Amino acid sequence: MRYMTRCCWWISFFILATGASSSQTLREAADRSGMLVGTAVRPQQLSESLYATTLAREFNMIEPEDVMKWETIHPAPETFDFSQGDQLVAFAVSHQMKVRGHTLTWHQQNPKWLTGQQRTPEQLARILEQHIKTVVGHYRDKVSAWDVINEAFDETTPVKLRSTIWYDQPGIGYAGKGSRYMENCFRWAHAADPGALLFYNDVEAEAVNPKSDAIYAMVRDFRRRGVPIDGVGFQMHLGNPHPDVASISQNIGRFTALGVKVHITEMDVALPVDADGNAHSADLQLQAIAYRDVASACLAHTGCTAIQTWGFTDKYSWIGSHSKHTQGAALLFDREYRAKPAYEALRKMLESSRRR
Repeated sequence: MRYMTRCCWWISFFILATGASSSQTLREAADRSGMLVGTAVRPQQLSESLYATTLAREFNMIEPEDVMKWETIHPAPETFDFSQGDQLVAFAVSHQMKVRGHTLTWHQQNPKWLTGQQRTPEQLARILEQHIKTVVGHYRDKVSAWDVINEAFDETTPVKLRSTIWYDQPGIGYAGKGSRYMENCFRWAHAADPGALLFYNDVEAEAVNPKSDAIYAMVRDFRRRGVPIDGVGFQMHLGNPHPDVASISQNIGRFTALGVKVHITEMDVALPVDADGNAHSADLQLQAIAYRDVASACLAHTGCTAIQTWGFTDKYSWIGSHSKHTQGAALLFDREYRAKPAYEALRKMLESSRRR
């Protein structure tokens, strides 16, 4: 009986949400609650009117999906191409938005000139230091936060550091020495822009589990020894609309207790879809509850200061191609830029929060 009541309440909520305009935008609700609400962005879509206007109206923070990753921003050994990243930063400045930089060190989307040639650890260390200091320095005082390291831990049992070009293939001189190589990356980024917030970002670590335990131990060690780490990003790619919200809240709480900020950095909630990419209305209600509950878990901790989605319209979501079109409809707006129940659920949760 309780389930039926909850379900019917959300069906009524859906009718109200889609039948009347919101009293304020998502961005307005976030601004008034003292939160950052962001989304990952593709600069090539900024020329699309609905994309650009929806982005500027609804979000107060943006992050590049790909254009600040190595293969785009550092395409040749002595060449840096900031053109697309600069385009996003200019859009953000013109619309009074903050920018998260993504990402300085990752094992994927690296250029062939970097991965296709054998180098010594000393050579790789010089290349990585130059890359981090050049990119962060270029965006000094323009990018407010950086994902310095992305996905350095694997999903094995027991959890260990992922084998990568930066760690042990051949690494930058600290193979077998745990997170020591990451410590250098944070120090280089801090030297290039002492005012930027520096984050470690990972997937499947939003709840209390072996991976988040390993990340927690690293962050605690870094904080004790004065390594300049300011926050942790939980990607929050959810494969179904039933997250363990209690565990997510507990996890956020223990990280913020260390004195670091938490950002939800890449949230989407994948749903089963039909051949036309449409999700069932009942699943959309469950998705709305998931967005609402994750936002509630974040808002319960003053150190959780940002909620960001990986894109904002289903028109450009990565979920369809990644799942061979068996899943989709994962974001706040549909393919026609219409707000979905998840949008209204997140907006109302932000609206109800008053941190200031």
